[in-house]
Amino acid sequence: MTQSSAPASRAIPPTPRKGRDHRVDALRGAALGMMFVDHIPDNLLNRLTLRNLGFCDAAEIFVLLAGFASMLAYGRAFARESVRSAMNKLLRRCAKLYVFQVGMLLISIAVITQWRQIHWVPVDFLEPELAHGWTSLWRAMSLMALPGNLNILPLYIVLLLLFPVIYWVQRRSVWLALALSGCAWLTVNLDPALNLPNWLDPDGWYFNPFAWQFLFTLGALAAKVTEARGGDLPRYRLVVAFCWAYLAFSAVQEFPWAQWHLPNLAPLDIDPPLKTPLSPLRLIDVMSIFYLVQSSPTMSRFAASRTGQVLAVLGRHSLEVFSAGTLLDLFAKLLFATFGSHWALQIGINVIGLGTLFLLARALDRRKTQRKLEQKQTEQRTERQQAEAAQRGASHPVAAS
Repeated sequence: MTQSSAPASRAIPPTPRKGRDHRVDALRGAALGMMFVDHIPDNLLNRLTLRNLGFCDAAEIFVLLAGFASMLAYGRAFARESVRSAMNKLLRRCAKLYVFQVGMLLISIAVITQWRQIHWVPVDFLEPELAHGWTSLWRAMSLMALPGNLNILPLYIVLLLLFPVIYWVQRRSVWLALALSGCAWLTVNLDPALNLPNWLDPDGWYFNPFAWQFLFTLGALAAKVTEARGGDLPRYRLVVAFCWAYLAFSAVQEFPWAQWHLPNLAPLDIDPPLKTPLSPLRLIDVMSIFYLVQSSPTMSRFAASRTGQVLAVLGRHSLEVFSAGTLLDLFAKLLFATFGSHWALQIGINVIGLGTLFLLARALDRRKTQRKLEQKQTEQRTERQQAEAAQRGASHPVAAS
C-alpha cells in the first residue's frame, strides 16, 4: 500500500445504495416552490409554507444545499483536476449566476416602468431609487445596490468565490474550517454592523455574507460526510428526537395564529429571529430539517417516488427555476396590486406559476437527458471507428507500415 492511499483506508466505507439519491434535489425543489409562493406578499398560500411554520424559511435551505452541491461539484473538481481547471469551472458558474442576476434586474425594471405607465402601482415595487428609471442601474449591476427579491444570487456568487478557501482549509482540518466559519458567524450575531454595503439599505446586504457563509460551509462539510456513507447522514435516535421536538416548538412559536383568527399558543413572547445575521434559532431550524431528511430512509424512498420526482426535477435546475419564479412573482404582485388579490386570481396565479416552473424544469431535464444520450452515442461511434481502423491496420500490415 502506498503512502497516499493510507488515509483512504481509514475512511468510513461507502454504504451501498441502489440508484441515485434524490433527497437533496427534492428538498431543493420544495424550497424553490416555497420561494415562489413566499415572494408574493398577498398570496394566501404562503401561510402554509415553511416561513410561517418555523424559524427558518426556504432561503436557508437554498443556501445550505448550495454549499452541499458545491462540494460535490467543485470539491471533486479540485480533488481530481488541476487547480486551474477547477477554478475555471467555478468562475464560469459565477459568471452564469451574474448573467441571470443582471437579466432579472433588467427585465424587472423594464416591466415595472412600462406597467406604471398603464396602471398605477406603488413606487417601491422594485426599490424607490430604481423604480424611476435607469439612472442608478450601474450600482445594481456592480452589486452595490441589491433590490429586494434580487439579493440571493449575489450572495451565492460571493459564497462560490469563497469556496476554494473553504475547500483548502477543510482539507487540512474539518474542525478548523468549522471553527473559522463559526467564529465569523458568531461575530456578526454579536455585531450586526459587520456587513457589505448596500446602496439601497443602510443596514447592508439583507443576506449578510459574513454570517451566511457558515450555513454554506456546513452544507459543504455535510456533503463530505454523506459522500463517505452512500448519501446518508448517520442516524441517532436522540438527535432525531431533538430535531423533531425543536421543529415542533418552532412551528408553534412562529405559526400565524392571528391570520387564522386563532388564540395565540406561542409558548414564548419573543421577536422573530433575525434573518440578516442568520440567528441561532434559524440556523438550528434548517439544520434540523436537513438532518431529518438526509438521515431518513423513508425520505429517500419518497424522493424516488412519483411525487418526490416532481420536486426533484425542480431542484435539478435550481438557477433557471429560481429566476423564472422571481419574474413570475413580479407579474403576480403587479396583478394583485392592479386587480386585487381575490380568490380566482389567487388560484390562477398559483396554479399557472407553479405549473410553469414544473414544465420549464421538465423541459430542461429532457434536454439534458437528450444531450447526454447524444454525447454517449458520439463516444460510442468514435470508439467503433477507432476499433475498425485498428482492425483494418492489423489485417493489412504492409499497407499500415
